[in-house]
Amino acid sequence: MTRPRPRPATADTADSVGAVGEFGVIARILARSGSAALAEVGPGDDAAVLRAPDGRVVACTDVLVEGRHFRRDWSSGVDIGHKAAAANLADIAAMGAVPTALLVGLACPAGTSASWLEEVADGMAAECAPFGAAVVGGDTVASAPDSTAVVLSVTALGDLGGRAPVTRSGARPGDVVAIAGRLGWSACGLAVLRRGFTSPVAAVGAHRRPSPPYAAGPAAADAGATAMCDTSDGLLADAGHLAADSGVLLDLDGGALAGAFLAAPGPLQQVAAALGGDPLAWVLTGGEDHALVATFPPGSALPPAFTAVGKVTAGAAGVQVDGVPAAQVVADLGAEGAGHVHFT
Repeated sequence: MTRPRPRPATADTADSVGAVGEFGVIARILARSGSAALAEVGPGDDAAVLRAPDGRVVACTDVLVEGRHFRRDWSSGVDIGHKAAAANLADIAAMGAVPTALLVGLACPAGTSASWLEEVADGMAAECAPFGAAVVGGDTVASAPDSTAVVLSVTALGDLGGRAPVTRSGARPGDVVAIAGRLGWSACGLAVLRRGFTSPVAAVGAHRRPSPPYAAGPAAADAGATAMCDTSDGLLADAGHLAADSGVLLDLDGGALAGAFLAAPGPLQQVAAALGGDPLAWVLTGGEDHALVATFPPGSALPPAFTAVGKVTAGAAGVQVDGVPAAQVVADLGAEGAGHVHFT
């Protein structure tokens, strides 16, 4: 395994945000941000104006703080742009919608490299491009004088295309639990980076740039999904939110999960063996892969991207694996928890 190279946190004086100035930075970022297909008024005015063909707008926001959600010595600016966009675009998909635009708030020290911010813009633009979406506005501010961290606040907008939104509260006993996307890869990559290495490349790359199954969200809505959510904090944690909102018990099949995500030898098994852990822990509790977990009526045909991994039953709201409560599963695997917890 190879060790990461530190990336400079600040630029030379001439390329710093302080030297380029607020409007110079904005101009450089927007020059690389692309254009949104549904924008009637784009960046540069007091607000953007977007067409909303469905008549409804899906909206979500995520805040990424340097040192907690990303590190510049681990990831390039392009990586971080991809990751910041993906965290929001996946939430739009989880409602059954298609992304249309991003709004970005930026707080950074005056010494931040303007060229690095251009890289972030490149990453966001590339992540948005397949949908005809783009950054249509936002704000830039100087962070507190004693702060060295960059903060990105990203708001995503989406269009339902005539579909009913798929919420977390519609699962019913008898429904099938299914997952689209991959699980455990980002957590595996994070474990590698924390130990000072950058390989296996596939796992580290998954942490730097997640690959959410965007198209699976609208496909699930079209197929009659009764509930759905993005697994940004980990399968057990986010399935727990869906179970709580629906008032049901989700019984996951451990064999189906292992078959779907651990059947073929790969980075998860390789790294887990090196660290003396169980790769199933990453599958169940690792976040930031942005897989989608959804429930479907019994007997319905699942969209091609989804794999059945359990069922919905009546009972106290919660999640279990092969009949074992999630908390016990976490303890048996030696995992830190059911998923990511903020403010810890």
